[in-house]
Amino acid sequence: MKDSDFDTLIRGATVVHSGGTGITDIGIRAGVVTAIGTDLPGSAPVQIDASGLIALPGGVDTHCHIEQVSGAGLLNADTFETATRSAVMGGTTTVVSFAAQHPGNRIARVVEDYAALARKGSLIDYAFHMIVAETAHGNLDDDIPAMIAEGHRSIKIFTTYDKVRQDDKSILDILTVAKRDGALVCFHAENDGLIRHMTERLLAEGKTAPKYHAVSHPRMAEIEAIDRMCRFAEFTDARIMIFHVSTREGAEIVRAAKKRGVQVEAETCPHYLFMTEDILEQDNPARFMCSPPQRTRDDQDALWDAISDGTIGLVTSDHAPYRMDETGKFANGTDAPFNKIANGMPGLETRLPLMFNAMVSEGRMGLDAFAHLTANAPAEAFGLVRKGRIAEGYDADITLWNPDLSYTYGANDLHDNVGYNPFEGTTVRGMPVSVLSRGRIILHDRALTGLAGDGVWQTMKPPTFAAQE
Repeated sequence: MKDSDFDTLIRGATVVHSGGTGITDIGIRAGVVTAIGTDLPGSAPVQIDASGLIALPGGVDTHCHIEQVSGAGLLNADTFETATRSAVMGGTTTVVSFAAQHPGNRIARVVEDYAALARKGSLIDYAFHMIVAETAHGNLDDDIPAMIAEGHRSIKIFTTYDKVRQDDKSILDILTVAKRDGALVCFHAENDGLIRHMTERLLAEGKTAPKYHAVSHPRMAEIEAIDRMCRFAEFTDARIMIFHVSTREGAEIVRAAKKRGVQVEAETCPHYLFMTEDILEQDNPARFMCSPPQRTRDDQDALWDAISDGTIGLVTSDHAPYRMDETGKFANGTDAPFNKIANGMPGLETRLPLMFNAMVSEGRMGLDAFAHLTANAPAEAFGLVRKGRIAEGYDADITLWNPDLSYTYGANDLHDNVGYNPFEGTTVRGMPVSVLSRGRIILHDRALTGLAGDGVWQTMKPPTFAAQE
């Protein structure tokens, strides 16, 4: 090959790629992987000696709340710049965030408003889920089909929360449109009535502390809603994704639905794999509040089993950043009852190191499974066809990992705008040291080099799920 054949050559990495895993080189030109092989001939203006490092596809995080106004009207802590800066430090090169509609808004305008924020701030490539809060006034008939046709092929529905939840009729209407037009419908699946019932009981009994948040979201709320959404998908033959599965029973429902031929995928998150409900007994527990809440050791075991057998196909961050002050968690005061405290935790930067430590360093499932769970599968589920793999013709989104580099998380060491790390004190072995996004080096030796606004919107293709066994 001629010297000009590559812009960048990565030499001697242990590469996890579509042809297998082994020590090899990667040639990149015009932002795309053009060659993978041992001792690739030729040279390039940029050469990276990756001896002793592992080359993995850049992480694809398909569940991120960025620069989003919540249903309660609260703007979360991160801009696209601060959130994606944090993502890069954790080895992620593509995010799918939310374009959150509120009642009275038109979906098309909502998507454009969020796209403008991302164009200005994102360091890495991005796409959007459309949160549907209202189907009337042309949204279902006009805007949603138009957005799907443009390539926004993911819709999110809440089955709880006053200002955004959809009733069963509206859910079925949306599933029907998604089936017709080739979109994926994602669910925050919890039964609203059960949560309201428990919340009212707890408050009436004077049980207002943050630790009662977990009690107010009983596991049965997830169980019922996941089962109902799987049945709706079965009825409409639509493709669905169940977000943040937290219970053994929830995983079992998805497993059974898959066996029946329902087109359902599921994800979980690190806080369900590495935290249990007793974390709300710690000091300053508001920092750990999320919905659904953390569960039990038995649920953790069941979630890992579901990951192992493919029932749960993705692990995402559900990055939902709120500062520990009046702008975030304590917008209703430091003594607010649990139902008035913002739910969510930062996770973009910690997702991959936590999973690498568990799956690779501790030997739970290995490199190939790690790459599949955190990059291949999410890219495929959401139709991001040039993402999630190190393969010829794919975008050169590559993360170089030092498998021996250990790090202990501190109280406030993340690169987002949240101000705390929920995994403070946790030690991980294996950290990303350099990151490439479409061939551009955006992290080098743990130093950020990427620039705000360099990210590019990614069109989603119609989702295709793996055949069910």
